Amino acid sequence: MKFINYLESITGIGIFPMTSLLIFFLFFTGVLLYSMSIRKSTIEELKQIPLDNDQNDSSDDEKI
Repeated sequence: MKFINYLESITGIGIFPMTSLLIFFLFFTGVLLYSMSIRKSTIEELKQIPLDNDQNDSSDDEKI
């Protein structure tokens, strides 16, 4: 615990935990707002990406 006592002696060290919390909160708030505002058609299009891979698989089989 000597390391924690050393950190307490640094002037202005309290700003770093608050800055980290603010960055964390802003990032996840932004992700939440983005995910709530995305169009349903875009979500459906993104859901189909793994299923559209069949076109690429047939050309890969020919190369082998």
